[in-house]
Amino acid sequence: MNIGMTHRDLTILVIDENAIRASIIEEGLREAGHAHVTVVHEVHGIARTIETLMPDVIIIDIENPNRDMMEHLFQLTRTVSRPIAMFVDRSDTASIEAAVDAGVSAYIVDGLKKERVKPILDMAVSRFNAFSRLQRELADARSALEERKLIERAKGILMKMKGLPEEEAFALLRQTAMNEKKKMSEIAQSVVTAAGLLM
Repeated sequence: MNIGMTHRDLTILVIDENAIRASIIEEGLREAGHAHVTVVHEVHGIARTIETLMPDVIIIDIENPNRDMMEHLFQLTRTVSRPIAMFVDRSDTASIEAAVDAGVSAYIVDGLKKERVKPILDMAVSRFNAFSRLQRELADARSALEERKLIERAKGILMKMKGLPEEEAFALLRQTAMNEKKKMSEIAQSVVTAAGLLM
C-alpha cells in the first residue's frame, strides 16, 4: 500500500452481492470523502478484478455467508496483501477465527450502518499497517540473524584455513567488504562458497 497516500486517495473495492447494502457502504465511503470506489456484486472471479483494479482496501459485505463462500473469500484474503474489512450479519467463533487467520483486518458482525463504514475502514487500514510493520521487523530480524550466522561461519573458515585469531579473521572480512564496497555478509557468503568448493 502506498504509505504517502492520504486516506482520501484510496482505491476501494466493495464486494457485495446485495445492491442495496452495497449502496449503503458506497454512500458512507463517498460521504467520508472517498472518490475511488468500485462496487462488484459477484464474488466469483473476484481474484481477476482485484488483479486489474489493484485496490488499496477491500470491503466485503455478506448477509448470510455459507461455509463455501467464506472459505473461498478467506483463500483470497490470504493471497492478497491488502487491508480487508468484512461485514457479516451473523457469525460463529470458528468463522471469526478463520477470518483473523486469513488476514482480515476488521471483521464486523451485525453492523452495517452507513456512519460505521469510515471508522471501520480507518481501523482496517491502521491494523493492516501495524501488522505489516511487525512482519517487516520480523523479516529484518531473521535476515540479520542469518547474516550473523554466515559471518560466524566465514570467520571460522578463515581462522582454520589461514590460522588467524578470531579478531583478525573478523577484521579481514570487514576490510575486504570495505575495499570491495560490499556488505560483510556478501563477502562471508563468498568465503563459505569458496570453502565449499575447496574442501
